[in-house]
Amino acid sequence: MHTNPEKQFPSSNYLTLLVALGLAAAPAAHAQIAPGELVAPKMEISGGNVTLTVQPSVTGRSYKLEYSGTLAGNSWQDPGVVRVGDGNNLVITTPYEPGMPRRIYRLVLDGPSAAAPTPAGFEQIPAGSFSMGNALAASGDGASIELPVHQVQVSAFYLAKHEVSKALWDDVRTWGLTHSYTDLSTGGGKAATHPVHSITWYDMVKWCNARNQKEGLTPCYTVSGATYKTGYSDAVVCNWSANGYRLPTEAEWEKAARGGLSGKRFPWGNSITHIQANYYGNSSYKYDLSSTLGYHPTYAVNGTPYTSPMGSFAANGYGLYDMAGNVYEWCWDRYGPYPSATQTDPRGAASGSVRVFRGGGWYGDANSCRVADRNEYAYPYDSYLSVGFRLARSSVP
Repeated sequence: MHTNPEKQFPSSNYLTLLVALGLAAAPAAHAQIAPGELVAPKMEISGGNVTLTVQPSVTGRSYKLEYSGTLAGNSWQDPGVVRVGDGNNLVITTPYEPGMPRRIYRLVLDGPSAAAPTPAGFEQIPAGSFSMGNALAASGDGASIELPVHQVQVSAFYLAKHEVSKALWDDVRTWGLTHSYTDLSTGGGKAATHPVHSITWYDMVKWCNARNQKEGLTPCYTVSGATYKTGYSDAVVCNWSANGYRLPTEAEWEKAARGGLSGKRFPWGNSITHIQANYYGNSSYKYDLSSTLGYHPTYAVNGTPYTSPMGSFAANGYGLYDMAGNVYEWCWDRYGPYPSATQTDPRGAASGSVRVFRGGGWYGDANSCRVADRNEYAYPYDSYLSVGFRLARSSVP
C-alpha cells in the first residue's frame, strides 16, 4: 500500500527519497487504517538533516521510519525511529551528510498500540541494545573515560523533548515552597523559554518530586523511605518503577541522544556547525566545520549565559531537541568507569561523590557536544551557568 510518489533531487550529492506511507503487518486487534489517514509527508533537506513532516498525524498511530538503497527485494533497514501521532504535525528527522549513498525512505503506518499513550511533551525511547562509549577513539576523539565501547540493553522509557525551562521550573518551585519543599533554589534563566540553570543536582531531584506530587504522580526519590523534599542528602534512592518524573540514567541519556544512530560523534552525524547547535565554535577540532567561531553569534547577546530558546535547532531521530549544546544535562548516575561486559539498565556506580552531566552547552566546545562525552568532575552541590536538566519517566499511569 505504498502509493505516494517518488521525489528526485537533481544533484548526485543528494538523496533519492521515496516516501511511502502504508499499513505494517499488525495484530488483528488493530483497527483498519482508512485511506484518509494516508497523508503524504512533506520532505526537505536542511541543516544536515532529512526532515519528514506528516500534516497532520493520526492520533495513536505509530510512524516507523525505514530506508533502503533499492526497491528490489525486502531490503528495508530500521534505524530505530518510531513516533506516535497525536493529531498535530509530526516531524521525523534523520541525519543527512553530503556524499551519503542514495537512499529511499518510507514511513510505515501501524495500527494503534495497546500501550499507554506517550505523555505530552515527551517521546518514547524504544527498548533495545546500543553501543555505549566512544567508537571514534582511534581517530583521536575524546578521553579514556569514554572507553571501552560496550553493549547496553535499555528498557523503553520516556524522555522530555526539551530541557526544563525557566518558566516550568518557576511554576513547580512556587507550588513546592508551600508544600514542604522549602529550600528549592530560585535558579537562573535568560528568559521563560530558555532552559533553567544554576541549580544543584539535589535541587533537581527534589523539584522532580515536587512536580510529581503537584500532578498526582508517584514521587521517585526517597531518603530512608520518606519522600525527599529538603536538604542535601547522598542517601537519596530512586524508585525506578514509580510513574513520576526523574532524571535519566547516563545510559538512557546516551541512547536517546544518539537518536537511533550508531557510532556517530553527534546526534546527527560526525561534524558540527552553529546551524545545528548552540556551542562554542573552535576550529582546532577537525569536525567543527562552523563558519562562525566562538560563542553562537545569534545568542551571544545581553550578557551571559548565552543560552538559546528551547527548540531553536532541529530535533534528533527520536524527536529530542538540544541533545547537543545549549546547556549540559545532569543524569542520575554517580561517575564510574565503564565495564567491558554487556549491561542491562545500568544506573551508575554504587558509591562516589560525583554525578555525571552530558551533552555540551553554550559555553562548551564541539568536543563536549559529542554524544560519548562524559563530565566526571560534577559535584551535586555545585551549580553552573551552563548546566540544566531534562526529565525522564519510566512509565505512565
